[in-house]
Amino acid sequence: MASKELDTSFSELLVTEGSDSVGQSNKLEGQGSNDDAQITCFTEDLHDVTFHFQIIKLTKQIYVWIGCNTAKFGHLYAAAITRPNKTVAVTPVLGGTSDNTGSGIARRLVLKTGLNIIVACNIPKDSPTLEVTAERKLFEKLKSLGYIKPRPEGLPVRSAHN
Repeated sequence: MASKELDTSFSELLVTEGSDSVGQSNKLEGQGSNDDAQITCFTEDLHDVTFHFQIIKLTKQIYVWIGCNTAKFGHLYAAAITRPNKTVAVTPVLGGTSDNTGSGIARRLVLKTGLNIIVACNIPKDSPTLEVTAERKLFEKLKSLGYIKPRPEGLPVRSAHN
């Protein structure tokens, strides 16, 4: 794409703002296209810890950033459903492989949404309580935004042992 075309593409973008009860939500729209980016940012104070969240919903992908007490980027993971056996593959993009906090969240997000997921988080790896708390709050928000569909009544819960 030429520089002039890129300038034209950026000039066509509109940002509209709305708000919800927890944080800010912005929608980035391209004129003349069906591909919208929805950006949601919010902060939660839970158990004497401040969590910062940013969710960017693209057409077939969700980017999530979780900051724990700081605005540091943290480790970055990508997760997607593989074919033909429909398992979830997670890979570290930035950061070490010894920290599985973000990879676990990315894996579970793929299972809940069915979309490709990018997760960046700086939750300490030795704090499973913080991970569970942040993930629960994130899932609540994603469900309220309609990115996670509620399971129909009577449907059995699948476990890793089945």
